[in-house]
Amino acid sequence: MKNKVIAIVGPTAVGKTKLSIEVAKRYSGEIISGDSMQVYRGMDIGTAKIAKEEMQGIPHYMIDIKDPDEPFSVADFQQYVTHYIDIITKKNKPPILVGGSGLYVQAALYSYHFPTYKRDEKVVEKLENEIAAFGIEPLYKRLQEIDPKQAAKIHPNNHRRVVRALEIYETTGKRMSDFQQQVKESPYDVKLIGLEMQRDELYRRINHRVDMMMERGLINEVEKLYQKGYTHEQSMQAIGYKEFIPYLKGEKTLEEAVETLKQNSRRYAKRQYTWFRNKMDVVWYDVSNGAINEKFRKILDDLAGFLHS
Repeated sequence: MKNKVIAIVGPTAVGKTKLSIEVAKRYSGEIISGDSMQVYRGMDIGTAKIAKEEMQGIPHYMIDIKDPDEPFSVADFQQYVTHYIDIITKKNKPPILVGGSGLYVQAALYSYHFPTYKRDEKVVEKLENEIAAFGIEPLYKRLQEIDPKQAAKIHPNNHRRVVRALEIYETTGKRMSDFQQQVKESPYDVKLIGLEMQRDELYRRINHRVDMMMERGLINEVEKLYQKGYTHEQSMQAIGYKEFIPYLKGEKTLEEAVETLKQNSRRYAKRQYTWFRNKMDVVWYDVSNGAINEKFRKILDDLAGFLHS
């Protein structure tokens, strides 16, 4: 018998966290964050990290386990999630994986295989020097030519992942996508629940969430990280942080930075939809037009059949 895992996916601001709490309360589950940025300490507001009081006493994993200057890969995420699924299952409780980082969630649930050889620091240094001299765009274009499948998974501004993919090709002669073989059948019995919402309504929620983040002190959070020297780390490339670096450098107004954040968040939500619809077998529930409580009740009822089968 495969271990049962509930996964709740969908775009930012759609209500995944709220649903995860309801599911955990109904079925005595424990929650694993599927957000690749909530692992970082001190990055709370910009990642929409759940507050202690919102957890309602339910154990949460994969939150605040790394400092902002520590690397954290998809392979690392996969290992952690596998470990926590085992821990929760041994308690006879259902693990609930919640998040919008599509590649990370998919890698954890379908056992991607990742290359494990050592880094070639000379190649890495050469590639990083190229970025310093010419910017990221020429390297990203090179990756698109060499490994279009992997390039499609990487944001053009994600320096670390672009360098990693090119390093693998230059040191092995093989593409990173050749290494990342997906096991088609999951080692788990997975129930994939997706929350969706009409675009205009979702975009309003995203814009409102950004306004609330600003009221809660997002700019102060980013400034603290900036003053500690966290500017080029993987963590600071996250939406919610990178948009404010030009403001802190005096290159943009605060209003321009906030508007860029809203725009990037809306675009990210669109990419999340596309990923989950194209890559994973998700059962979707439309929570538009105030139907969220009604749909949550249906989801909770639907899960009874899954968990008790």
